[in-house]
Amino acid sequence: MLLAAMLVSELRGAIPWATFVLKMSWTDALAWSLLGNIIPVPLILLLLNPAQNLLRNMPLFDRFFDWLFARTRRKGRLIEQYQAVGLALFVAVPLPITGAWTGAIAAFVFGLKIIPSFIAIVSGVVMAGVIVTLACQGFIGFWDIGQRFH
Repeated sequence: MLLAAMLVSELRGAIPWATFVLKMSWTDALAWSLLGNIIPVPLILLLLNPAQNLLRNMPLFDRFFDWLFARTRRKGRLIEQYQAVGLALFVAVPLPITGAWTGAIAAFVFGLKIIPSFIAIVSGVVMAGVIVTLACQGFIGFWDIGQRFH
């Protein structure tokens, strides 16, 4: 759950870790990863604006927020065009830098409302969780077949 809550790994790292290293069932790995990945989202959505307002008074953080928001605007055409649906699809893509954290930041940058953003992000997280879980299960099936020939 903690691995799924982290910015870098999110559930894209947590599900394979739980499946392959901790030997959890796919249902437990998916459930704990979903929970862990969703927990930070409301905090980010609610606290990003006050944090930004407070930290922008410091030059280092001001430059960081300028960079972060410019990058998000460049990468967020899908969100800008399709709003909540685009946000859900963006979060659902199981690639680095497309998860719940980035989705919450993008929702803030594009001025989306908190409740629809939360619902879209949760939907995207569930879709990504299913994709990653299916990929892990496919790998396990492939691995088991390979082991039979040794």
